[in-house]
Order: sequence, then C-alpha cells, then structure tokens
Amino acid sequence: MNIGLALGSGSARGWSHIGVINELAEAGIHPDIICGTSIGSLVGASCLAGNLGELEDWVYTLTRLDVARLLDFNIALESFIDITKLHGFLNKYVADDDADIDNLDKQYAAVAADLETGREIWLTEGPLIEAVWSSISLPGLFPPTRKNGKWLVDGGLVNPVPVSVCRALGADIVIAVNLNGDIVGRHFHKNRNSVKPEPGIARKISGAVKEYATSVFGSNDKQEQPPNIIDSLACSVNITQDRITRSRMAGDPPDLLISPRLSGIGLLEFYRAEEAIEEGKNCVKKIIPDLERILNLDRQQED
Repeated sequence: MNIGLALGSGSARGWSHIGVINELAEAGIHPDIICGTSIGSLVGASCLAGNLGELEDWVYTLTRLDVARLLDFNIALESFIDITKLHGFLNKYVADDDADIDNLDKQYAAVAADLETGREIWLTEGPLIEAVWSSISLPGLFPPTRKNGKWLVDGGLVNPVPVSVCRALGADIVIAVNLNGDIVGRHFHKNRNSVKPEPGIARKISGAVKEYATSVFGSNDKQEQPPNIIDSLACSVNITQDRITRSRMAGDPPDLLISPRLSGIGLLEFYRAEEAIEEGKNCVKKIIPDLERILNLDRQQED
C-alpha cells in the first residue's frame, strides 16, 4: 500500500508543510510518494533530500529584514527576488545542484505550468533544484525557468494541490494539504484596516502607486486608494488558487484532507514560520484517528 502526500501551494503559508510532515512521522506515517506544487515542492524536496531539519531550524530564525533582503528590483523587471541569494538558500536547505530526482529514496514530483500553453507539467526526473525552481516561479516575483524548450512558471496556476499527480505515480491513499481553503479576501481586509510599512521595494512601488492614484482620482481616503502592489498580487493569486483548488479536488478528492487555517499570513510573510508550522502539526493531530481508520480499512481489504 503506497501512501501519497500532496503538498499544496501557498507561499509563506507553506511552512506549515514542515509541521505536517513532522507530525505524520511522529505518528509513524512516512509517505512513499511526495508531490508538491510551489512551496509544497520546495518543502517536499527538502524532506526527501534529508534536509528538512536544517530547513526548519533556518525558517524559525527568519525576520522581516531577512525577507526584505531577498527582494531585489532590477532594471530589466525580471523579478522582485534576488536570484543569487535564492539559489544559495536552495543549495543550503533543499539540495545541491547535482541532486537528481531519480536518485531519491522515494518518488517525487513537482508541478509547474507551461507559460505559453497553460499546460500542467509534471517534473519527475532530472535535477531536483531545477524542478523546485520551476514550480515556485510565481509570475511577478520570480522569472520563468527554461526547460525542454518551454518557459515554466508556478504550478499553483494549474494544480495547486497535486492529488492527481500522487495517484498517477501509484498512490493508493492520498493525504492532501490545502493551504488555500480560507484565504480569499481575509488577508486583503486585514492589511487594508491595519496599514504597516512594507519592506524594501514594496514600500517604494506602493508609494508611487498611491501618489499616482491620488493625483488622478483626487482622494486621500485610505479606503479609496488602490491596494499596494504586494496586496494586489497576493489577493489575485489567492482568488486564482482557491477557485482552481475547488475545481480540481471536486473531480479528484483526496482520501484525507488537511486544511491549515492560515489566512492571516501574507504572501511574503515567511518570517511567521513558527505559527505556520504549529498549525500544520495541530491539523495532523486532529486527523490521526481518521487516518488510522483509513489505513486499517485498506489493510483489511488487502487481506
């Protein structure tokens, strides 16, 4: 009996995947197949490469300033992320450049999207870091990656919770982690009602947008001014992924669904790892009885 773990997209909320994996391990459950989309692909790869402990230790130390230092506005408008720093992070806490998916102890897949055709791409072989990089390339933050003649971007655009990929790779039971269940609108309203200084380039761009809007539309009312660029991007991503997730899982539901309640964590609030990881752990504790029942029932059917 093969157990598949589908780790969904969700940017900073994705640190909860660490808590999910650790708590499943505490219960003696070690998935045979791990498929991830976006941040799910990153955490899943780190786990299978044997670096999840180092990743967890590091994310606990993250501060707002650390996250801001990853932002980089370049004149070519390729991305808002410092690619060199990101590459160093991936090598240190996920895997080396020479790590290959075929050499992992368990099956792994990362989901990306073909920028030209919109098709879903499953990355199941080749360099592990390339697969992760393609899957996390959220438009507007990361530049697309080039692979096999295709420009690839974030898999959350096509399959935010890759249940179907787990089943295709042979999973008999699929545990899915959906980070998008309670997100639409909540982060937006929270930020609009409690304005905080944005880090680095976000502050500069936001200021320019607000100044332009005020000059054109003639209003200084906070509620009448447009959202800043980070909030606009975050809310747009949230809407897209929520709608796609609902559609995909309606057609191919998992055997067990874990839905951490993390709507208060914003797109780039990676420094809030502790609460995300704890929420992941708590969600698993709640479903352990159901999981044991499903596993026992499956074993009885095999006998």
